[in-house]
Amino acid sequence: MKQFILLLLFPVVALSQSTVDKAEKLIDSKQFVKAQTILEEYVVSHPKDMDAIEMLGDAYGHQKKWEPAIDNYKKLVAAEPKNANFHYKYGGAMGMLALEVNKFKALGMLDDIKEAFQTSATLDPKHIEVRWALVELYIQLPGIVGGSVSKSLTYANELEALSKVDGYLAKGYIYEYDDEPEKAEIYYKQAIEVGGSMTCYEKLTKLYESQKKPDKAIANIEEAQIKHKRNALHYQIGKVAAEYNVELDKGKVCLMTYIENYSAADGVPKAWAYYRLAQIEKHQGNKSKALEHINVAISELPKIKPFKQEKQEILAL
Repeated sequence: MKQFILLLLFPVVALSQSTVDKAEKLIDSKQFVKAQTILEEYVVSHPKDMDAIEMLGDAYGHQKKWEPAIDNYKKLVAAEPKNANFHYKYGGAMGMLALEVNKFKALGMLDDIKEAFQTSATLDPKHIEVRWALVELYIQLPGIVGGSVSKSLTYANELEALSKVDGYLAKGYIYEYDDEPEKAEIYYKQAIEVGGSMTCYEKLTKLYESQKKPDKAIANIEEAQIKHKRNALHYQIGKVAAEYNVELDKGKVCLMTYIENYSAADGVPKAWAYYRLAQIEKHQGNKSKALEHINVAISELPKIKPFKQEKQEILAL
């Protein structure tokens, strides 16, 4: 009899695991609605399957359905109060909801968000993501409700102890947000020196662009190109050249190189490169070439308003 019962149970276990595996694959392939449908039905009959509940919360989160995501993460926190990642996800979903609701409701959520993140950080002294969340939370909050540069820097220091690159990027972010670009530049450069990832270079480039320093932005992108050899960086150089009317010949060469070597992995459609070429030719007073390029851009992406506006400006030359 016992053996018979075990034989009956095996298919149920296999079926359950198969359902969860299928949902996980759907989430990995960004089929979040399908994953949600499968998991909603599954957790009704498996209310203690923490992996499935977490996955369902993630499926909701990917669709920006923050309230049901919060409900699922809250169940996880209640079931496993010492799991740092559950507190992090719970706080994160509440934080995202707070960005969408009215200010009064958002203010009422702040204490719960802080508590969730701080609990996660306490439970796991090596949890990098939650420390990033705390850096952003305290730097973005107004001082009247607990925002504080010093608190943000405290968590940035904790990040630096875990990962120098993350610590330097966090400090660069804090000082950029606090309108201290010189300090931000120092830390972004340190992040490049220690890590040198594309993210590090991108942060410094965006800082230079926000400070209207296109020459420095282009030099930084060129340094990134030497290290990473990404075709997408050719477009970035051309974009800065076109937007700020600097190093126009270099910008043209880079944009043509981008177009010649383009692949879907580069991200930005070729039409935008033709748009930037049109801008450069307009800056140089070459009306016919500018029209040629903008017409190609419009033919490839006819619904983009900036392309049509650019054509009107070229025609007015």
